[in-house]
Amino acid sequence: MSLVSPPASPPPAASTRLQSLDAYRGLIMVTLAFNGFGLAATARNHLQADPQSGFWQAVYHQFEHVEWVGCGYWDLIQPSFMFMVGVSMAYSYVNRQREGQSWARMFGHACWRAVVLVLLGIFLTSNGARATGWQFMNVLSQIGLGYAFLFLLWGRSLRAQVITAAALLLGTWALYAWFPGAGPDLAKGAPAAGVPAKWAQEQLAGVGAAWHKNANVGHAIDTRLLNLLPRREPFVFNTGGYQTINFIPSLATMLFGLMVGELLRSSREARRKLLLLVGWGLAGLAVGGVWSWLGVPVVKRIWTPSWAVFSTGWCLLILAALYAIIDLRQWRAWSFPLVVVGMNSIAIYAMGMLLRSWTAKTLQTHLGENVFKMFGSAWAPAVQATLVGLMFWLVCWWMYRRKIFLRI
Repeated sequence: MSLVSPPASPPPAASTRLQSLDAYRGLIMVTLAFNGFGLAATARNHLQADPQSGFWQAVYHQFEHVEWVGCGYWDLIQPSFMFMVGVSMAYSYVNRQREGQSWARMFGHACWRAVVLVLLGIFLTSNGARATGWQFMNVLSQIGLGYAFLFLLWGRSLRAQVITAAALLLGTWALYAWFPGAGPDLAKGAPAAGVPAKWAQEQLAGVGAAWHKNANVGHAIDTRLLNLLPRREPFVFNTGGYQTINFIPSLATMLFGLMVGELLRSSREARRKLLLLVGWGLAGLAVGGVWSWLGVPVVKRIWTPSWAVFSTGWCLLILAALYAIIDLRQWRAWSFPLVVVGMNSIAIYAMGMLLRSWTAKTLQTHLGENVFKMFGSAWAPAVQATLVGLMFWLVCWWMYRRKIFLRI
């Protein structure tokens, strides 16, 4: 791709802030900062007493990552991050353009932001470790790895963006499908790669070998790449099956967000925009489902091409619902707690990564050791997560009132 400024296309005169996007960002950040309101751990406690409870099984499924194939609400947090980065780019660089910034200056800013995001992700995931954890699976690092490339697609035609997204997804499919590997023996598993036999039999049966945990091209790349970096111990495998090259298909997720941002920024009639969001969302779910049926499973942990499309479908539908309620119907007051967080997402994300344990201990110091058991031991995780998250929200509210916004 040429490093030259794309043909200039004058942006619409109006440039109002998209409050539904702030609310969406806030929804995801509240979910994350409040640790899912402790509902996964609370569900586990209740399932110990009643393993057959359909309600608590459903709660657990939605607030914990699925083991491998499938999707719950908790799995949509990272794709929402990636998707919203693309939507935001459609607005932020147009604003910089209006301020008179040159393309070269904006590209330099994008590169700087990419580097900071990668390093911030490494810093936050190394919290409490004995040495820097040189891994790139964290959501901030993944965004950073693709951000400069995303900028190069900003301002290009919709056709160019669609072709690029298709190339990224098909290229990822080819990279996995053509990698010479048989995957683990399901009867024996691969304990040395973090895949016990029982887990393999339960989670990988019927899944093509190309998409097996820690036995695929992404794992092979990481065992070479990450061991080139300074480490206390050799990198052998990622316990969750995540890998660095996830940034390639997740760049397609960000690119889909960029296309949506351009749609919402356009002068099209608002209801037409809403219909397109819903239509594209349903299409994403359908295409992702069909692709999975054809043998490319929906796996968030390795960001399979079907997952990129399927999860984007859900992102579109969530944004469509918020857009309809907040920007079309103008029912905005209820979203204020989300907007407060959405406008300081980096701040609350860092607090959640660095200060969660300290905040919980401090609350116990001042409110009593049993403060989280006020509704019984089974509900203690929910009470703890909610109180800790509320402390983080109050900091964001204080920053919001003083117009302090932490940005990169």
